[in-house]
Amino acid sequence: MKYISKILLAVILVGLVSCVPSKKMVYLQGADGLEQSPQTIAQDYELKIVPDDQLLITVSSKDGELLEIFSNSQVLGSTGASTTIQETVGLRVDKDGKIEVPILGEMQAGGLSRRELADAVENKLIEGEYVKDPVVNVQIKGFKVSVMGEVNSPGVQTISGDRITLLEALTMAGDLTPSGKRDNILVIREDGDQRKTYTVDLTSGEKVLESPCYYLKQNDVIYVQPNKSIGVKGSSTLSFISAGSSIISLVASVLSIVSMIIVLKDK
Repeated sequence: MKYISKILLAVILVGLVSCVPSKKMVYLQGADGLEQSPQTIAQDYELKIVPDDQLLITVSSKDGELLEIFSNSQVLGSTGASTTIQETVGLRVDKDGKIEVPILGEMQAGGLSRRELADAVENKLIEGEYVKDPVVNVQIKGFKVSVMGEVNSPGVQTISGDRITLLEALTMAGDLTPSGKRDNILVIREDGDQRKTYTVDLTSGEKVLESPCYYLKQNDVIYVQPNKSIGVKGSSTLSFISAGSSIISLVASVLSIVSMIIVLKDK
């Protein structure tokens, strides 16, 4: 009975050692039951316009004649006596956060949300009596983030909308390699004339959801660090070696237990 207890203890220890790596590979542990209010979520992902952004400003109105003077565009559609005119203007935000809008002139865009800038353009159109009922939409063109390090497809990602999460960006990059450090993802973010760094633990659901980097911003850089045991060689080769070492270790442990059982039987 004494020897059987020792064998069971050895088996339990081997099982515990085998479980440790898998726990470090699991994302969002403890996320069950965590909640965020809609107001908090909306506040977290509302983008602000920054220098070097490329803006797409669309102006439309039922009053085709007035808006045609403003936009010098062509009629896109007509229904009865109602005409719709639409103009698309690509504008770059300069280093001071300014844009040059046709007819309206220079306007402040940096630091504003898309809705705030759209409201400002609408007000200027009305004040200048260019059009009485403008509808303005502002989009950020070329919203980009970079993903590098221990991911399967590193590179620059261009986002079609203006909202993307850290998890989505990592998914677009093909997920982390087995050698990627999941509990210490580095995010580098430009904030005005400063660069800030954040770390995110993907294995903790609470830390991921509460991170200021859950929603990414323009020009964010995501760096997935390798585990300490990983050197400077290629991640695929290292992953193979790591997996092989784990298998050899497990086989050696099993053989050791089997040998122990055989010796006890012989006695």
